[in-house]
Amino acid sequence: MSQIEDRLAALGITLPQPNAPVANYVPFVRAGDLVHISGQVSVDASGGVRGVVGEDVDFDTAVRAARICGVNLLAQMKAACEGDLDRVVRVVKLGGFVQAGPAFFDIPKVVNGCSDLMVEALGDAGRHARSAVGVYRLPMNFAVEVDAVVQVR
Repeated sequence: MSQIEDRLAALGITLPQPNAPVANYVPFVRAGDLVHISGQVSVDASGGVRGVVGEDVDFDTAVRAARICGVNLLAQMKAACEGDLDRVVRVVKLGGFVQAGPAFFDIPKVVNGCSDLMVEALGDAGRHARSAVGVYRLPMNFAVEVDAVVQVR
């Protein structure tokens, strides 16, 4: 088991099988030492977190949704690294999207759910540049979606 997977186990996290694409795209593309990972929605074994943040979804649940996105990103990273998460050099950038209601403005705090997980799992290699954007709608009514650019060896 990799050092990163040891950290995840200590956090009580087991990575799922990576989600298959739901449309005409691939889950990740490697270009040199960068892996661009397609957006991962807040879906897990229980069905995930769906709805509009600030209306159907409360703040704490939205943060948990962003963390679920982070777990799914880590699963895609593992697939991109042929099963060895220790090949991750750095999370370069995250792009976070929150399906937010008109009166909800804590979008960056929601996306911290994913950002915090990257640092917990990867240490300093998990620190990244980031965008956090409120959007009108996300696919299949999921509350949060996050994509990533990751440097690997």
